[in-house]
Amino acid sequence: MADFYSVLGVERGASDDDIKKAYRKLAMTYHPDRNNGAKEAEEKFKEITEAYDVLRDPQKRAAYDRYGEAGLRGGGGGAYHHVDLSEALGIFMRDFGNFGGFEDLFGRGQGAGGTRAGTDVKLTVPLTLAEVATGVEKQITLKVLDPCDRCNGSGAEPGSKAQVCPTCAGQGEVRRAQRSFFGQFVTVAPCPTCKGDGQIIESQCKKCKGDGRIRGEKTIKVAIPPGVATGQYMTMRGVGNAAQRGGERGDVHVVFDVADDSRFERDGEDLYTEVLVTYPQLVLGATIEVPTVTSTMALQIPAGTQSGQLFHLRGRGLARVNSGGTGDLHVRVQLWTPEKLSAEEEQLIERLAKVQQTVPADRGKGFWAKMKEALGA
Repeated sequence: MADFYSVLGVERGASDDDIKKAYRKLAMTYHPDRNNGAKEAEEKFKEITEAYDVLRDPQKRAAYDRYGEAGLRGGGGGAYHHVDLSEALGIFMRDFGNFGGFEDLFGRGQGAGGTRAGTDVKLTVPLTLAEVATGVEKQITLKVLDPCDRCNGSGAEPGSKAQVCPTCAGQGEVRRAQRSFFGQFVTVAPCPTCKGDGQIIESQCKKCKGDGRIRGEKTIKVAIPPGVATGQYMTMRGVGNAAQRGGERGDVHVVFDVADDSRFERDGEDLYTEVLVTYPQLVLGATIEVPTVTSTMALQIPAGTQSGQLFHLRGRGLARVNSGGTGDLHVRVQLWTPEKLSAEEEQLIERLAKVQQTVPADRGKGFWAKMKEALGA
């Protein structure tokens, strides 16, 4: 079993900021988007994300410090399991996916040959739980920057050409050497003449004003797999904003926002629901209809079922993203107490009260009393 502190390369007494910085540095190295989906990098990314998710949470960290992974599974740190790739990506995106500095985060500031890459576009897609259960394809229209159709993206008015910047010789940056008491220092800064473009446009395109891009709209198809959760995302390469005067297009980051469904509570791929039943159904047993995400199904309640009992329906939950299998549907049955009774119902209840057996002594004991007996206290 790997030590979470060693996985992140921090001391056991590391501060929250140290843990976050260590994870961010490692995540930037092993993120799947930077390693072309390499399996080894993916496994490392999941490992460091799992360690970070435990150590960033005070309750989980305290349980881990005291008992190790056993403390997490035992309830001290809440429900615990090894994270899969989709969860790891969701955790990373939750804490670092603000998109404001996404180019810096993944080094997309420039494309091949020093040309600037286009900026990325963040897109939030609302989903229903029914769409999550089956997966869905969405057609989405988004606003992007496209190459100018008048100057073909050059920024120069047709019939003219951009000139190489004489100050930086097309490099887009200038170096300055300064001497001080400690020696010579070299600083690098964007060229003040061309503002880092490496070229000067004397006759700017009248349509795009020399930018080389114009605002437009694009419709894309997004195939969303089943089982996604709020905060998870997928990246669509090369369909974002066009770059200034050549270079690669940016990406579109599709972030999912799953609406709550009043029928269910969701825990990962598992779903929980509650169904009201009558006293005769609990006592005598019955077949009842319980909701699934997309329809209903029959559930057999055996005779003598207690109110609050939980039934586990295997494979009736949501799909696990990027891995095989499906979660479960957990159905809790609760006794329904009518607020009003007909005259006949009231007579039957009164008659039942006279012949009803008393509750056995052990049924009346509270939870802690039973725990004391079990522990021999």
